[in-house]
Formats: sequence, structure tokens, C-alpha cells
Amino acid sequence: MNEKILVIEDDQEILRFLQRALVFEGYRVDLAAGGTLGLTLARDGDPALIILDLLLPDLDGLEVCRRLRLFTKTPIIMVTAKDKISDKVNGLDAGADDYLVKPFGIEELLARVRAQLRRTAEERPEVLSFSDLTLDHKTHQAMRGDRLIDLTAKEFNLLDLFLHYPNQVLTRALIFEKVWEYDFGGESNVLDVYIRYLREKLEANSEPRLIHTIRGVGYVLREPD
Repeated sequence: MNEKILVIEDDQEILRFLQRALVFEGYRVDLAAGGTLGLTLARDGDPALIILDLLLPDLDGLEVCRRLRLFTKTPIIMVTAKDKISDKVNGLDAGADDYLVKPFGIEELLARVRAQLRRTAEERPEVLSFSDLTLDHKTHQAMRGDRLIDLTAKEFNLLDLFLHYPNQVLTRALIFEKVWEYDFGGESNVLDVYIRYLREKLEANSEPRLIHTIRGVGYVLREPD
């Protein structure tokens, strides 16, 4: 499992309760006690799902939901004490995928989380492509033009991450978290080594470079200059 879930909720007791329940189920959890921090964590942390409270101290949950939809399609489960039909309609119209009224049973919330994650998994494309590079999840193969590229499991996961975010600079910290699932620390050169392995395979026939270094930040998959 190990998907990351972002919880945006200002009630500290509920926040801690949800964190314990989600971690117990095997999820990683980011916590935000306000909408502004929640938006930042949603943008930088790339969660698989967001649990969003409607009543927040800084930004209204509906506004947070609308802003989230400007940059992410991540499933959003809105939770609130407001139980009128009009409140539910407003939440769904703002971009929420599901709406759960407080108080709720944790088993129901977990079931809804699983349902949303299953839906997004089913919608995930089997083949990713960029320029003349393709990655097939069904066959677990990579191609550069008509050339088959033999990748290790870690190289495949690393390339998969780049193909999910083309033309976006990925920080070293984000890559470590997504591919290795923990932080090696600033002094580790393991990422540089794997980037070198990947480049050697992608450029084996003198093809143009697609993975570029952004010094002091990380790497980006983009067309050559």
C-alpha cells in the first residue's frame, strides 16, 4: 500500500485520530491544520488522496477545494458537520469526489478512501510516453524509438516518476521519497548514480538527452535545448 494521504483539518483531536487510523492501515500521512498549509503540502508532497475539512480557520474548505482543482486531480474526500443537501452539492461542485458528514465511523471513511484509490488506480494509463520514449506498465518495458531498453526495477520506477511529471523540475528530496520511500540525506550520491545508469541506457545509441540536471535542485525530463 504505502500511499500518502494528506489530511487538512483544524481540530487537533480529529487530526491525531485520523493520523493514527490511517498509519495503522499502512498509509503515509501528511497533516495540515489550515487551508494554506494544506495547499502547499498538496502541491509539494503529491499525495494520493486528500481528506479535507470544510470549516478551516484561514481558508474556507470550498475555496481550498477549488484551488486544489487548479493544479491536481487527486481524489478529495470532504468531511464536515454540515449535513444539508445544499452543503453536499456545494462541496461536490467545488471539486470534491466524496462527502462524509461528521460524526462518521472510521471504517466507513477507510472504505471510502480505498474506493477512491481503486478508482484512480484503474484510471492510471498503462503506457506513458514523452518524445520518443515510452514506458509500458503492462509489459514492464521501456522503448526509445524502436529500441528496447532493459531496466532494473529501481530504474523503471525512477523513469516512471519522470514520465508522470514531464517538464517539471523534481527535487532530490521528492525523488528520494517517491522512488526510495525515505530520505538518504543530502550527502548521498545514490540518486546521481542511478541517473547516470538511466542516461547511459536511454542514450546508448547517441539519442538526445532527455533527463537534465538542475544544479542545486534536482532533475527534469524535457526535450533537449
